[in-house]
Amino acid sequence: MRRFRTSVAGSVGGALLGFAVLAAAIGGPACGGGDQEVKYPSPEAAAGTPVIDDKGAQVGVVQGAGTSGLTGAAKSAYEAGFQAWLKGDLQTAKAKFKDAQNADPKSPAPPYSIGVVLEHLGDLSGAQQSYRQAFSNNPDHELSMCAYALSVAHAGSKGEADTFLQDKRAKKANSARLTACNAEVKSLANDHGGAQQLAQDALRMDPDFKDAMVTIARDHYRARKMDLAKYALQAILVGFGDASPARDKENAEAHLLRGLIFRESGARAVALQDFEAAVRRRPDLVEGLVNLGSMRLEAGNAQEAQPVLESAVRFAPNNALAHLNLGDCYRLLGKTTEAKKEFDQALSLDSTLATAHYDMGLLYLFAPSIPGTSADAQVSTAIKELETYRSMRGPKAAPGVQDDIDDLLARAKAKQAELKNAVAAPPPGAGAPAPAGKK
Repeated sequence: MRRFRTSVAGSVGGALLGFAVLAAAIGGPACGGGDQEVKYPSPEAAAGTPVIDDKGAQVGVVQGAGTSGLTGAAKSAYEAGFQAWLKGDLQTAKAKFKDAQNADPKSPAPPYSIGVVLEHLGDLSGAQQSYRQAFSNNPDHELSMCAYALSVAHAGSKGEADTFLQDKRAKKANSARLTACNAEVKSLANDHGGAQQLAQDALRMDPDFKDAMVTIARDHYRARKMDLAKYALQAILVGFGDASPARDKENAEAHLLRGLIFRESGARAVALQDFEAAVRRRPDLVEGLVNLGSMRLEAGNAQEAQPVLESAVRFAPNNALAHLNLGDCYRLLGKTTEAKKEFDQALSLDSTLATAHYDMGLLYLFAPSIPGTSADAQVSTAIKELETYRSMRGPKAAPGVQDDIDDLLARAKAKQAELKNAVAAPPPGAGAPAPAGKK
């Protein structure tokens, strides 16, 4: 009864992961690989340049306190926030970054990082306000300008984001970062020619600007020009021999994108390797976590999928697909109560998520028992959820999906009939009634 699971590898440009992500250039073991401790770098070591994920969301490397001019109490609070972030403790990270902002209200680093956390928590308005505060504090803070523009674009206002970036670029004509960011916004708006031109312009400004390289590959992927996307990714991750070595063989976003391409083409083993490489370098990369976790579920490795998907939910508590996949993981592990909670959360975040009803149907049909639910109510709920899924799905399953819905409904209704017959039948050994007048 296995099926190909819904994952975040769906339509590029869709509103699947509207979250800004603080990045860390992290080495160590892949997430989900056991109880090994992941060694994180200091905030200073993690300072770097931003990148943009497959859905256009900012996934920039957090500015370390040591490189942002913070000192004293502001630096200590910021570093505490950064460490909380690395653990997926978003509420503590937000509180500590706010402490840093209060201690140094003129620095752009704390409001930028507050904005990133707020995007993860689903507060887009608050996030955009924080990004604005960051580049108001420092008009040269391009990280926050890009984060603001991408947040606005991802929220649906691509024209507004484009206008904003054009205005900033007019004042900083040689900014590779702002130019590459503008290329990403163009790509999100399906202006692939404009996106490619701007990304190439960014590389002319800075031939080593890796964000622009990834944007070129990602835009080709969105345009479904897979050969061009793979060629661009080869330049980043593998290179073309000694004369043209790999530009950034550990680039997490490039591994994520190549993994999506391999997964779509059915090359599952190499796709899995790329997702593992992405989250090994960036264990906060939500799309990589969800894809890695869902692939492990498809392979029947629910135990290995669990820590990966739990991490995805910590970093993206408002992501419906993360909750859906974690719920299915708990279902396969026999954690009935936890599974139902995750399915309910997924549907509360996205009521159109038909697969959540399918998974809920499986839970009610095959779980030995659901706490607080009778056997009859349990199978009735299974039928209801499976029928809801079939109605939402339409006449046929999507390409690549094997949902065996008709067989499942037949099994559920047969089980329901068995329960009714068991209630109607006399108890074992009851025998025929005695004749009148006799005992």
